[in-house]
Amino acid sequence: MSFFEILETLLIGPLKLVFEIIFSVANRLIGHPGLAIIALSLVMNILVLPLYRRADAMQEEARDIDAKLHDGVAHIKKTFSGDERMMVLQAYYRQNNYKPTDALRGSVSLLLEIPFFMAAYQFLSHVEILNGVSFGPIADLGAPDGLLVIGALTINVLPFLMTLINVVSSAIFLKGFPMKTKVQLYGMALFFLVFLYNSPSCLVFYWTLNNLFSLVKTIFYKLKNPRLVLRILTFAIGIAVVVFGLFVYESISFKRKLFLIGIGLLLMIPMVLPFIVNQLFEFRAEREASFNKKQFVLGCLFMTVLVGVLIPSAYIASSPQEYVNVNLFRHPLWYVVSSGSLAAGTFLIWMQVFYWLASPKGKELFDKLVWVMCGVMIVNYMFFDMELGVISAALQYSEFMVYTARDQLMNLAVLLCAALILYAFAVKLKQHVALVLLTAMIAISGMSALNIGTIKSSVDKIYFPDETETAEYANFTLSKNGKNVVVLMIDRAMGEYIPYLFNEKPELQDAFSGFTYYPNTISFGMATNFGSPPLLGGYEYTPIEMNKRDKEPLVDKHNEALKVMPVLFYENGYEVTVCDPPYANYQWIPDLSIYDAYPEIKTYVTDGKVATLVDFEQVIRNNDRNFFCFALMKTMPLCLQPTLYDHGLYNQVASEELDTTFTKQVVSSISTATGISTSFTEPYEILGNLPGMTRITEADTNTYMFMCNDTAHEVMLLQEPAYEPTAEVDNTQYDAENSDRFHLNGKTLKITTVEQMSHYQSNMAVYLQLAKWFDYLREQGVYDNTRIILVADHGRDLHHFDELEMDNGMGGLVNVELFYPLLMVKDFDSSEFKVSDEFMTNADVPTLATEGLIERPRNPFTGKAINSDDKYAHEQFITLSGEWQIGFNNGNTFAPSVWASVKDNLWEQDNWSFYYDKSISLSDHAAP
Repeated sequence: MSFFEILETLLIGPLKLVFEIIFSVANRLIGHPGLAIIALSLVMNILVLPLYRRADAMQEEARDIDAKLHDGVAHIKKTFSGDERMMVLQAYYRQNNYKPTDALRGSVSLLLEIPFFMAAYQFLSHVEILNGVSFGPIADLGAPDGLLVIGALTINVLPFLMTLINVVSSAIFLKGFPMKTKVQLYGMALFFLVFLYNSPSCLVFYWTLNNLFSLVKTIFYKLKNPRLVLRILTFAIGIAVVVFGLFVYESISFKRKLFLIGIGLLLMIPMVLPFIVNQLFEFRAEREASFNKKQFVLGCLFMTVLVGVLIPSAYIASSPQEYVNVNLFRHPLWYVVSSGSLAAGTFLIWMQVFYWLASPKGKELFDKLVWVMCGVMIVNYMFFDMELGVISAALQYSEFMVYTARDQLMNLAVLLCAALILYAFAVKLKQHVALVLLTAMIAISGMSALNIGTIKSSVDKIYFPDETETAEYANFTLSKNGKNVVVLMIDRAMGEYIPYLFNEKPELQDAFSGFTYYPNTISFGMATNFGSPPLLGGYEYTPIEMNKRDKEPLVDKHNEALKVMPVLFYENGYEVTVCDPPYANYQWIPDLSIYDAYPEIKTYVTDGKVATLVDFEQVIRNNDRNFFCFALMKTMPLCLQPTLYDHGLYNQVASEELDTTFTKQVVSSISTATGISTSFTEPYEILGNLPGMTRITEADTNTYMFMCNDTAHEVMLLQEPAYEPTAEVDNTQYDAENSDRFHLNGKTLKITTVEQMSHYQSNMAVYLQLAKWFDYLREQGVYDNTRIILVADHGRDLHHFDELEMDNGMGGLVNVELFYPLLMVKDFDSSEFKVSDEFMTNADVPTLATEGLIERPRNPFTGKAINSDDKYAHEQFITLSGEWQIGFNNGNTFAPSVWASVKDNLWEQDNWSFYYDKSISLSDHAAP
C-alpha cells in the first residue's frame, strides 16, 4: 500500500465500508437493488443526522459571532492599517473569545459532505449488480437515466431533479444567511449537476434521495418544535412499517419480515431514546456535563489496536506462510497495515469527528459508551471465540456459521452483565478509567508486537524458487524403455469413496485398469505433519517412532523422511523429480533447499503456477478489506456475527475493483453455490496440466517422480456430472435424479451435509483428472511400464459410516475416517482393476515403490531396511492429536496427545484400543 492508499483508507475507507455493508444487507433482505438504494439513503441519513444537526448549529453560531463582531472589525479596519491593524484585531478577537480558525465552523457542513460524497461515488459507481437493473422509469441503474429523448438528443433528467431539490432546500435553509454562504451552497449544487450529469443513475438517484431528505429536514427545522415533530413523525412511520411487516406484507420470507420490523423499531427509537438516556446517564438540567477527552481517545486507540492489529496479527501468526503466494509475493503484514488503517479511520478519525461535534452532554455519553464498548469487545473476543472449523487464507470457515439460540442468549447475557459492570465502574471510579484503558492498550500492543515478530520471522524463512523451478518449466520424465515409479500423494483423499465414485462413473474403472484398491488402509494421524513422514519414509517415521528419537528436532526427522525415496532412487541410477514436498523444512511453502545436497534431483513448487481460474491480485485486495471486517466480527455479539460474516463474503458487493467470483465459494445448499474457490482451483489445475508436465523419452532411463496435490483437501462444490468448478453451481436436478448413487452393496455412504458432498465431489474431480492423464500415458506408450501409487496422508471425520464410529472406552466415539486414507497401486504390466482387503498402512508406500526394483533397499540416512515387517510385528499406533500447526508442534517430539491402536481390520471395533495417558511414549507397546 502506498502513502496515498493508506490516506484514502483512513479517510474514505470506513465510510465506503459502511455504505457497502448497509447496501448488501438491505439488498439481501429486501431483494431488489433499487429498494436497497432507498434503504441505504435512509439509514445513512439517520446515522449522520446528529452530525449535520450539530454542524448546522455550529454554522449558525459562527454566523452569530460574525454578526456580533462585524461592526467592531469594520471600525478597526477603517481606523488602523498595517501591523497596527493586525495587533488591534488580535486584541479585539481575544477580548471576545474568538479565534480566526473559528471561521471554519461555518464550513463544517460542506467539509463533511465531501468525504461522504467521495465514499458514495466510489461505491455506487462500480456496483456490478446494478448494471442492467431497472427501477421504476429508470431502465438501467448502472447507466445514466436518459429519461428524456428529443429526436437524437438524450437528456438525463435525474441530475436536474436532484439539483432542483437541492436549490429549493438551500433557498429555505439560507434565509437570513450572508451572501458568502449562499454562494457556497448554490455553487455546490451547480457542481453536483455538472459532475454527476453522466454518472450512473444509481448514484444520482442516491444523491437525489439525500437532497430530498435534506429538504424535509430543513422544513422541519423551520417549525416551532422540530425535534418533537420529527420524533412523532418517525415514531408513526415506525409503527406503520411494523404493522406492514407483521400483517400486510405476507408474501415475504421470515427474514425480510424481521428486517421490516427491525427498521420500524429503529424509527421509533428517536421518540424513546431521550427518556432512556436521561434515566441511564443521569443527564439533568441542573448538573453540568463532565467529559474526559483523554479517556475517549484512549478508548478509541484501544479499539484500533484490538480490531486493526491484534486480532488480524493473531490469526495470521497462527500460520503466516498460508497467507503468502510465491507467485505474487506480498508480505502478510500488509494485511495488518490495511486493517489497522481501516480501524484507525473508523475509531481514531470518524469517531473523533462525532465526538468533536457532540455537545458536552453528548461527549459525556460518548466517554461512557466507548469505555463499555472496549470491555464488551474484548470479552466477546477472548471468551466467545466459537469453534467453527478451520479458517482458510481467504478468511472463510470450513463450516457454516450457525450459533444455537442457547449460545446467543448466553453470549448476550454475559455481555449485558459486563456492560453494566463497566458502566458502574465508569460512574463510581471514573478517575481510574483512563489508567485502565492505558494499561490494557499497552498489553494488547505488546501481544500485537509479538504476533508481528512471529509473522516476520516465519515469512523470512520462506524459500522462493528461482525461475527454473516454476511450474511453466516444471516437468518430469517418463521413459518408454525403462522403469518409471510415480508416487502421487493426494492430501486428504478419502479411502472409502472409491467404490461409490467408480460405481457412479463406470468409465473410471477402465481408466484405472491395472490398479489395486486397498479399502483396509490406515494412516498414523489426522493431519499432514503426522501422516506424511511415514508415507514418504516408511515405518521409521511413524509418530511413535519419531518420538523415540527425542534428541533430534522433528523438522530434521521430517526432512529426512521427505528425502528417503528420492535419494534412494537417485543413488540407484534413477532420474528423480520432486514436486511440492509437504511441509519441507517445516515450511508451509515447501523449502526445496533440503535437496541442495543432491543437485541432480529436480525439485519444483507447482502450486498456482498454471492456474487460469485464479486472480491472485483479487485475493490480496479482498483480504485487504476483509481482515478488518473479520476482526470486527470477532468482537461483536454472536447474534450479529453471521450477518457481518455473510458466508465469508463480509458483505462485499461485486465491483470492478473487488470481486469474489474467482476467490471463494459461497454455498447456499448442498446442491447450489456461487463462486470458485482459489484454494481448490490451484491444485486442481495442476492435475489437469499433468500431460503438459510429462516428458516422454525413448532412452533406457529409469525414473522416479513424487508429487503432493491438495485438490481433495481444499474442497468445493462442483458442477455435476462433469464435476468441474464453475461460477454458478446448481446440481438440484442431478442430485434428485441420482440419489441412489450413494447406495452400494447394501451399504450407504451418508451424504447429507455440504462438507460431505464437497469432499465427495472434489475426490471425484481428482480421479477424472487423473483418468485423462492415464489415457495420455497410454497414448504415449508408458502406462504399462510405470508403477503408480496413489496415496493420502490422512482422512477426514465426515461420519459417512456408522461402522467407523469407534467406542473410545470413555463413553464417546472416535470417527476413524480421520485415519482412513486412499491407497491404490498400479504395478508394471498389470491390466485388471482389483480390490484387496489386505491390511495396509500408508507407511507401506516406500516398500511398494521399491519392490522388485531395488535389491534389499535401505534407508540412506539410517541404514535400516525398508520393508513392512513392522506392520506385522505389533498393532499400529495412531496419534489422535489435532495439533497440525507446524509453527506450534515442532519440538523434538510431537505434543502429548491421546493415542489409538489398530490391527488387522480398521472396520472392526474389537481391533481398536485407546490410550489416555498423554505422558507415555507407548514404547512399551511397540516392538523393538
